[in-house]
Amino acid sequence: MLDAASTLAVVEIGLFPLGIVLLPTELVPLHIFEDRYQELIGECLELDREFGLVYQDEDGIRDTGTRARVTEVLDRLEDGRLNIAVEGTERFRVTKVTRGRSFLTAEVEPVDDEWSEPDPEAAARALASYRALAAAAAETEPEEPDESSPQLAFELAANVELAPESKQQLLELRTEAERLVLVADLFDAALAAVIAVRELEKRAKTNGSRLS
Repeated sequence: MLDAASTLAVVEIGLFPLGIVLLPTELVPLHIFEDRYQELIGECLELDREFGLVYQDEDGIRDTGTRARVTEVLDRLEDGRLNIAVEGTERFRVTKVTRGRSFLTAEVEPVDDEWSEPDPEAAARALASYRALAAAAAETEPEEPDESSPQLAFELAANVELAPESKQQLLELRTEAERLVLVADLFDAALAAVIAVRELEKRAKTNGSRLS
């Protein structure tokens, strides 16, 4: 049974199920083409509201998602379609799916972190892994993150292309220390993949020169 404080935290929002995961602080472009989601985004723009983006795959819709705020309308097409940019704000958990609109709606409550001691070593490792991956994968220097941010793990992961399943796992973790360990592991795996691909490309070029 929900107590009074919990009841006040529960609100109803429109949901947008997609095959992507939006992290807090992350910016992503969306193409809105279905009528029901044009209606949802139109209301969010008119009333300055957020909607909930939830990950959906063959296993269904996840209970934990991220509120999304429209930061910019990039294009308004004549047939009603929209290209927008959205930013992830806070996480939520679906407590009850509701009905009555053309788009999916639900009662949701915020997802709060469990208290844990700060872990400077985990933060340092995540930052080192991020910088190593950025240096290997990009020709330009990455934007330096705010090392004191309480959402450092989300901010780092928002700048790296990760699998939706990995991002959903990150979204559902309840301590920053756990998230920092996970993003470091993910970055290390991504770096190993980049190195492996480059080694294969190098070998292919060498073999080609020998055959010519």
